[in-house]
Amino acid sequence: MKYTASVTPADENAHLIGHPHRWRILAVLCTSLVVVMVGNSSLNVALPTIARELDAGTSQLQWIVDAYGLVFAGLLFTAGSLGDRFGRKGALQFGLIVFLAGSVTASTVDSATMVTACRAVMGLGAAFVMPATLSIIVNVFPTHERPKAIALWTAIAGVGGTLGPIASGLLLAHFSWSSVFLVNVPIVTFALVAGARLVPTSRDPGLPRIDVVGALLSTAGISALVYAIIEAPTEAGPVPRPSRWRLPRS
Repeated sequence: MKYTASVTPADENAHLIGHPHRWRILAVLCTSLVVVMVGNSSLNVALPTIARELDAGTSQLQWIVDAYGLVFAGLLFTAGSLGDRFGRKGALQFGLIVFLAGSVTASTVDSATMVTACRAVMGLGAAFVMPATLSIIVNVFPTHERPKAIALWTAIAGVGGTLGPIASGLLLAHFSWSSVFLVNVPIVTFALVAGARLVPTSRDPGLPRIDVVGALLSTAGISALVYAIIEAPTEAGPVPRPSRWRLPRS
């Protein structure tokens, strides 16, 4: 019997108790989340090396960093909705595979444009991973344990954000800039294998019909907003200094 979010009277006791392997599942989900957060923050330290090795300009470096966040933010809601409808485990596994493919490819390319494209692919994978992890936590944990599980999930997200620059600095001290991407490979591989064994299949069959137009509009709207935030400092130019003025002498 699949452990799903839709609970029948016969499954009510199981829903109150939670999944028997829920804490192991949480470990897998937190591992997946760490990859997403590290991928978002790890590249900043490697930018000087990438600029030197790939002869990248300031604008190219900016987009190497921002491509990840732009795609991630733009597709986050849509990817989460697709996971709830068609299967959260499938969305998680799909996102990890896409993230892994982007990481491996980014470590082999030799141009800033290709690194930017690979970062966008990694953002696509992250957009499926992050909401799936939270939805699965809500699905496998009973109501009284969810706050603790979500608190751990949130703490891991914060740790992952701060761990990225530290890990990148250690790697760059001994290896090339491509190691910043290759370090994701063993972590994602572990999450994929463990997730395939432990994470249950679940979805929400009660969701309404997919609103394709609404999904496209929300993706475009969020992407435009994030793009505006990214480009605003560059387009606005330097902030003018306020002119000095004096009180009139009496």
